[in-house]
Amino acid sequence: MHRFLIKKLLLAVTTLLAISVITFALFFLVPSNPAEVMCGNRQRCGPERLAQIEQRMGLDQPAYVQYGQFMKGIFVGRTFGEGAAARDCPAPCLGFSFRNDEPVTAIVARTLPVTLSIVFGAAAVWLLIGLSVGMVSALRRGTFFDKVAVGTSLVGASMPIFFFGYLLLIVLVYETGLLPNPKYTPITENPAAWAGAMVLPWIGLGFLNSATYARLARAQMLETLSEDFVRTARAKGLSKATVYGRHALRAAITPIVTIAGLDLGTYLGGTVITETVFGFTGLGKTALNAALNLDMPIVMATVLLAAVFIITANVLVDVLYAVIDPRVRLS
Repeated sequence: MHRFLIKKLLLAVTTLLAISVITFALFFLVPSNPAEVMCGNRQRCGPERLAQIEQRMGLDQPAYVQYGQFMKGIFVGRTFGEGAAARDCPAPCLGFSFRNDEPVTAIVARTLPVTLSIVFGAAAVWLLIGLSVGMVSALRRGTFFDKVAVGTSLVGASMPIFFFGYLLLIVLVYETGLLPNPKYTPITENPAAWAGAMVLPWIGLGFLNSATYARLARAQMLETLSEDFVRTARAKGLSKATVYGRHALRAAITPIVTIAGLDLGTYLGGTVITETVFGFTGLGKTALNAALNLDMPIVMATVLLAAVFIITANVLVDVLYAVIDPRVRLS
């Protein structure tokens, strides 16, 4: 078990290092001078002013030196500029925005809670609904419930979030007034207002994903019910609750955990469409705006953060295999 964890952690660190190199390389492939982006007005920025900005941000250094400074800033912090113009950037330092000169860590700290609020709540919805409907549908195969569940899941899986999200806004907010227009409030300030603003994103993203999980859970459960160990458990006279809950469910849920972990890691990296539809400024929308504005420090930070989420989710999923499915053996 320890060897397995060490191997996974080493692979995760190596992958993150490779992603950081590739992401940083994009910094030099963008056909724009970062100093001009920071200056804002090319007519106002002469050669001397551009040189000052490049020196202050370390953009006049070779690429490998800039990468080394970037990685150093993440772990121990760094200082931009020299003398009276020097600015300290404590760890984890991800640089400063080219557009508003704001620390990237401050931007991430402000927008990440929005994305976390959307994703974790929606994940609870889609897992609860999707697994419940899928398992019951498999156990009642061919019944009216099964047909309705399959039909509903097909509709949900085919419906894009930007359509379903706006439909929820029209019906529940603008026409009936059952819910207020969503406006993000930090949970530390007002938990009730926070939960009220999250209802629509949770319903929208959660319902659409639950359709996919319902179909997957149904298919996996049907396949598991035909396995020899399930028939053996029935032949031994075990109760249905034991056969379905202890044996069949644990075996069927293993591939679902894999997909759930990947989905969770991917969504934590940013839910651009969901945030845009419901008017939130989360990590995904921030990354999109940064890419459009060539604000590369923010782009680099969001890409690295998304990679951390996805890789961490993969490691956790691999570890959970041993707990969920006794057939899996870790070396």
